[in-house]
Amino acid sequence: MTYTKDTGEVSALVRPYAAAETVRTAKVFGRFVATGEHTNNQFGLFEWNMQPRAGGPDPHFHRTYSESFHVLSGSVTIYDGREWVKTVPGDFVHVPEGGLHGFRNDTDEPASMLILFSPGEARENYFRELTEIRNTGRKLTDEEWTEFFVRHDNHFS
Repeated sequence: MTYTKDTGEVSALVRPYAAAETVRTAKVFGRFVATGEHTNNQFGLFEWNMQPRAGGPDPHFHRTYSESFHVLSGSVTIYDGREWVKTVPGDFVHVPEGGLHGFRNDTDEPASMLILFSPGEARENYFRELTEIRNTGRKLTDEEWTEFFVRHDNHFS
C-alpha cells in the first residue's frame, strides 16, 4: 500500500495534448505523453508514430525497467525474444526487465503505438539525444555508440 490516508485528495494531473514535448525525425514522430517527472517516477508513457518502412531498434534489453507496447494503428513488428511478431491495433506486448525485444514498422502503411516504461526512467533523454544525432547527421564512432547505449540502459544482443 502506497497511500495510507483515510480520505482521498485532489491530486490528478491533466496534461493537454499540446503540452507534451515531441521529437521528430524524417520517419518518426514521438510525443512524451507523461514522463517520470509527471508520474512520481512510477511510469513513462510515450506515443510513437512511424512512417511506412520506418524501421526501428534491433533486439536489445534493459536492466532497470520494463517496457510495454500497445498498438494503436497500422502494424508494428515486435521482437518477443524468440521471433518477430506482426501486431495489429489493440495488440499489447509486455517486456519485463532483461527481456529481449525490438520493434519496427516494416510495412507500406504508417503505424502508431503507445510505449509504457516502468518505473518512470528518463527515457525521453535517450529519444532526445538519438533524434538530435539522426537529425544533424552526426557520425558517432563505435565507442561513442557503445557509451551512448550503455548510458541509456540499451544492451544489444
